[in-house]
Amino acid sequence: MAIPGTFEVLARDPAGPARRGRLHTAHGVVETPAFMPVGTQGTVKAMSPEEMESLGFDVILGNTYHLHRRPGDETVEALGGLHRFMGWNRTILTDSGGYQVFSLSKLRKLSDDGVEFQSPYDGSWTRLNPEIAMAIQRRLGSDIAMVLDECPPYPCDRETACQAVDRTVQWAARCVRQPRVDGGLVFGIVQGSTHADLRARCAQALTGMGFDGYAIGGVSVGEPDTLILKGIEDTVGHLPAERPRYAMGVGLIPQIVELVARGVDLFDCVIPTRLARHGSAFTAAGRYPVKAAVYERDPRPIEEGCGCPACRRFSRAYVRHLLNVGEILGVRLLSMHNLHRYAEFMRELRASLEAGSFEAFRRRVGETYRDPTDDHAARRAEGEGNE
Repeated sequence: MAIPGTFEVLARDPAGPARRGRLHTAHGVVETPAFMPVGTQGTVKAMSPEEMESLGFDVILGNTYHLHRRPGDETVEALGGLHRFMGWNRTILTDSGGYQVFSLSKLRKLSDDGVEFQSPYDGSWTRLNPEIAMAIQRRLGSDIAMVLDECPPYPCDRETACQAVDRTVQWAARCVRQPRVDGGLVFGIVQGSTHADLRARCAQALTGMGFDGYAIGGVSVGEPDTLILKGIEDTVGHLPAERPRYAMGVGLIPQIVELVARGVDLFDCVIPTRLARHGSAFTAAGRYPVKAAVYERDPRPIEEGCGCPACRRFSRAYVRHLLNVGEILGVRLLSMHNLHRYAEFMRELRASLEAGSFEAFRRRVGETYRDPTDDHAARRAEGEGNE
């Protein structure tokens, strides 16, 4: 078995920087490009670990801030670490709490030392700084720990973005000096908002610290898609080609294809399960609202030709009924289907890179997912916070 942190590039797109790779961690191999479902509270909502494994996911996310608050990282450590606590034997990546600097901006106090948050649960205050954030992730037993960073809002002025870059670099230097679990990896996070020169400066400073991988942060925080793409383009060329690249919080299917085309390897998003709770089904032909009245007596599965457990046994009419009466099974079935569709999509994407047909795959996805209103609705749902 390869040493944790080894990143192999197995195939490259002859027309651009897209690549097919393999990242080795202490809990197995992550086949890239990879989509990482979000399990903020130590679970992917409505799904069991066995179901996630059967769908073929290699890695899921946990959240440092929320697990520190409840049930507490020391409790998780006492129970054998996050893998044993949640019954997941594959790779876990944990966010550092840096996203909460953005999402809980009305409930925090920020300084060069770190950040204090007022809990949305009980009003008490908790403190995070680089040393604390890394210690929490160490107690959780994260395979991939993220550095603490400052994620500025969109829009923000240049002075605010510059200050966020300075803090992010200073905090990263403190994070990289902290001890880690055996075989654990640490990723740096590039900030800079919409300013290309700040992103370049941040990326260059972080690559000098020698992280195991690099994330592109501060995108998909409310800006239009054109600026998401620009933020990625302004960053990715300054990151080392031999390390994995991770676009944080970006996960709509057409976005994933376009970012893979720009050389990104890892993605995470709450979209598949969050939109399942809103009644949206992802299919190979696009997305549609299962809760719509037109499906009241529709005997077809959620997606015709789909082999997931929900589609093998249940009709659109039944799933619609469950969602409309608030039965949890409806959410489970649609979450299972959406995650299955994402897993299949990523397998198809990787196969296109192996076969040298990525550009044809990219065009096909672009023609399928064309509804800008649907994408805007998804972006609004995504902006509601953690899963």
